[in-house]
Amino acid sequence: MSILLMGHPNVGKSVFFNRLTGASVTESNYPGTTIDYTKGYMRIGGKSVELIDVPGTFSLNPKDKAEEVAVAMLHESKDVKVICVIDASKIERGLFLALEIIEQGYPVVIALNMWDVARDKHIKINIDDLSRILGVAVVATTAISGEGIKDLVTSLDDARPVEIDNIITNVGGST
Repeated sequence: MSILLMGHPNVGKSVFFNRLTGASVTESNYPGTTIDYTKGYMRIGGKSVELIDVPGTFSLNPKDKAEEVAVAMLHESKDVKVICVIDASKIERGLFLALEIIEQGYPVVIALNMWDVARDKHIKINIDDLSRILGVAVVATTAISGEGIKDLVTSLDDARPVEIDNIITNVGGST
């Protein structure tokens, strides 16, 4: 199994990567490009799991080479789970990408990162409601301090694909 760290540029994906992998890091170029991604390994339940820090992307409809690489890495990965890292202080921006990934049928866990920044800005997010609506685990994190990292890793065990119709039902709509 592999885990992809996906999200917009500058949301803390690399900080998560460094915290989760420690020193077992390999930097590589995506074939045919000079776009870097980083690959390392972490332990989950006694197993070594590959973790990939994917280039930042705003959507699954790429607008530049880095986004093309990010989308290709997602679509080429087999037996993958996705940690979708979202800036909690700008949640509406990141949810679009998270929904695209969920809609594609990938098991997703959402890391609402920069939780400390959102808290300082008095932004209120009901994590339980958001998790219920999306049908995926949502974890408040501050990667730089390590807040929420253990909960995030634990939630990966239960990450499963979600039917988009279930999300529509969870927000009170109908299909």
